[in-house]
Amino acid sequence: MNDPFPAVAEASATGDAAELFADIRAVIGVRVVNLVWRHLATIDGALPWAWAAVKPLYLKGMPDQAAIRFRQNMIVPKLASLAGPQPAGVDDVLASYDHSNTINLFTLGALGAWLRGETAKEGVPATGPRLSPPDVALPKLNSAGDVSPETWALVLRLNKFGDRPQPIILASMYRQLAHAPQFLMQVERALAPLQADGSLDRAITANRTAADGQARLLARAIEAGRPKEAARIESGVSAFVEHAIGKMVTICRAIRAAR
Repeated sequence: MNDPFPAVAEASATGDAAELFADIRAVIGVRVVNLVWRHLATIDGALPWAWAAVKPLYLKGMPDQAAIRFRQNMIVPKLASLAGPQPAGVDDVLASYDHSNTINLFTLGALGAWLRGETAKEGVPATGPRLSPPDVALPKLNSAGDVSPETWALVLRLNKFGDRPQPIILASMYRQLAHAPQFLMQVERALAPLQADGSLDRAITANRTAADGQARLLARAIEAGRPKEAARIESGVSAFVEHAIGKMVTICRAIRAAR
């Protein structure tokens, strides 16, 4: 699968990029820097600009409050039970991505809306206490060379659920769960009927639409000058919001509910 969104690996980041990655981990409360931030690090000046633009939203708890309201009415597809013992790290991965993807959905959605000039015309985004990030240890973020060809093929099949036939971004959660191929096979069997009858796509679309309205409201809180690479930043951020993050918010929560 060709990746149109190159990224800087955390382990190879140096200088300003390494410092910004560390700050992102600390502020968002994650162990792994989301792929969208690592992609922005490949665009001249994009990462420092984008992080400076949205960091105040995180610190004020705006995306957290948006996530709380969103989860009150979000559609969570009902999967066949995924209960049972699994390799260490499975539930930690799910908890971590459930938190970070939902928070990032609103912050990055706000950033994309601001860059497109689609900020809400009125309203004030709520501030408040921040959600506590899960204190977990995550397994390796696997690539094709780290697992068997069969497991990697499974990762790629799962990545098509809730997205176009040839997704443009590989969701990191599946890579992080590649150490547990039997669990991923269970997930595939559970998601397949919902993909076939269209209910998974409907839930993802409805949730993404609901989140978009709140993201546009959050965009009113962004105070920044327009960056030099605005079009490239908007294109990358919006692709992640529309695809990898947008679909995985619903899929991850459904998987956790079935555990």
